[in-house]
Amino acid sequence: MQFVEAQEADWPIIEKLAQQSWWHGYANVLSDQQIQFMLQQLYSEEGIRKAMQTGQRFYLATENHNSIGFMALQHKQPDILRIEKLYLLPQVQGKGYGRALLDFAQQRALALQIHTIELNVNRKNKAYFFYLKQGFHIVEEIDIPYFNFILDDYIMQKTIPTT
Repeated sequence: MQFVEAQEADWPIIEKLAQQSWWHGYANVLSDQQIQFMLQQLYSEEGIRKAMQTGQRFYLATENHNSIGFMALQHKQPDILRIEKLYLLPQVQGKGYGRALLDFAQQRALALQIHTIELNVNRKNKAYFFYLKQGFHIVEEIDIPYFNFILDDYIMQKTIPTT
């Protein structure tokens, strides 16, 4: 697997990956209306542009020159690197790619001399259990007002070993 920092020309790829992964991952968690709204807000050209303007850096995950997922990282606090987005195509889930994305995030954090990575996950999302297996723990349960919706999330963190 390779990781490439996304450029403006890659935005349609990110949007397509988001569409495919969100409908699969959130179908039993969020309403269709909320999925459609959030995809438009977060993964349209304007949504991606806004995320990048606030400091998010998007990375495409590729295998054999095919984009299979993406993540967005943001250095928000001096000692924490946030994983703002992490999505894989449904057909590649369970094959170690999610772990590879997390390893990449850890490498980026260590390159910045940061030893904590953090993310939010919906409390009903099965990815929560994946993050637990990868060494994350809950630091806060939070309800975030988002337009006409409430995002019921866990904030999870993982300390990166220095060895």
